[in-house]
Amino acid sequence: MTPQHTGASLRELCPALANKTYFNYGGQGPLPTPALEAITASWRRIQELGPFTSAVWPFVEQETARVRQALADWCGVGPHRLALTENVTSGCVLPLWGLPWQEGDALLISDAEHPGVVAACQELARREGLSIATLPVLELCRSTPQAELDAAVLQALEQHLSPRTRLVALSHLLWNSGSVMPIAAVADQLRQHPQRPWLLVDAAQSMGSIPVAEAARAADIYAFTGHKWCCGPEGLGGVALSERLLAEGQPTLIGWRSLRHEASAGSSFHSDARRFEVATSCLPLCSGLASSLELLAAAGSAEQRLEQIQAGSARLWHGLQQIPGVQTLLPEPPPAGLVSFTLAGHSTAAVVEQLGAQGIWIRRLDDPDCLRACTHITTSEAEIETLLAALRALA
Repeated sequence: MTPQHTGASLRELCPALANKTYFNYGGQGPLPTPALEAITASWRRIQELGPFTSAVWPFVEQETARVRQALADWCGVGPHRLALTENVTSGCVLPLWGLPWQEGDALLISDAEHPGVVAACQELARREGLSIATLPVLELCRSTPQAELDAAVLQALEQHLSPRTRLVALSHLLWNSGSVMPIAAVADQLRQHPQRPWLLVDAAQSMGSIPVAEAARAADIYAFTGHKWCCGPEGLGGVALSERLLAEGQPTLIGWRSLRHEASAGSSFHSDARRFEVATSCLPLCSGLASSLELLAAAGSAEQRLEQIQAGSARLWHGLQQIPGVQTLLPEPPPAGLVSFTLAGHSTAAVVEQLGAQGIWIRRLDDPDCLRACTHITTSEAEIETLLAALRALA
């Protein structure tokens, strides 16, 4: 397939990129104008049809099915395995709390997980009488070449699994170091464990930036958002669920969308992933996200887009090596678009503030305390050089 658009042409469709140097795709991606127009057109269509009339429901079903199918295709699963959510957190937490826990079960959580996932697991453990152990991967990422990292992570997993382990939480693309975790291989390893622990994957940084189908098919819970690397609107994401979870997991936060027959409280729940959907949400967001996904697909396959992302992150990583006082978290160019680093003698908060004053936007992370810049297919070489020049001036 010849891409209809390139990253450069997609960049021209994003007003947020017109007047700043932007490296915060891992926080929120810019919304392309066609996606914004799709949202507006969807709102208008709903009002023309009547927001609660028999005429509007076919349109509602069409747009919901459209984005569900698109996300399922990206995840390499059937649409029955895909639930629409508001964000990564709800995609993780709603099915997590519906699993059949027993007091004394153990959760194994990597030391590179987002606080939202960690806090949810901690509260689950408190309520259900579970224990929590840590899977150390962050230091492995900082000291191990990517070619050897998969084996090192699998070895660490084997060492830290216990007979009571019932769930492993491990992100696909780590939000702090920018390393890619071998999710499919981890799933294979867990299937050999007597307890067959569930695999919870935070896919906030992977969806839209790297190919995800193999990992999404292998995980029990693969939760993502549309507003980061997919460049969709905030407030809409999804979660791909395994067949095993659909067979054993129960709905938690329950509403009319969880039910087979929405008008009857006596109805049974959906047998597919929709049992983890709740109630009324913003339909025009579906139109906007579907538009953004189509624009990204027109720019190339997931593999082609990753090549562009890697070219940008490698250029940035190599440039950082030439700046005195800069230390990158990874010992080699990142496997995706997250580039984390420190600048000796400067607080991370001060660096973000000083760069922001110049219209250059990166972010700081708390754990570890570092700076993070993200490159996407819309990132230009000129932007990377602008960031490097500003950091050289600070150093």
